[in-house]
Amino acid sequence: MKSVRTWSELPHFETEEDEAKFWSEHQLDARLMQSSMHRPDVRESTTITLRFDPRMLSRIKRIARRRYLNYQSMIKQWLSERMEEEMKD
Repeated sequence: MKSVRTWSELPHFETEEDEAKFWSEHQLDARLMQSSMHRPDVRESTTITLRFDPRMLSRIKRIARRRYLNYQSMIKQWLSERMEEEMKD
């Protein structure tokens, strides 16, 4: 089986049958597959500390559970929505 080492080696396929025939004879090189995977950059997210009243945090968690969300994700969503509102004004 031939190994595809760069994306430029991939031809343009006219039909799905052409693509199926190509992949029956070829495989992606492991390094090419690894390089194509997204790895979160540490700069994409910053950890902060917020202090909440325990009752408020409990209410937030309860709301998040009802929405089948992680409470931290829901808080980020709320902040994002509020920032959009603020930017409109």
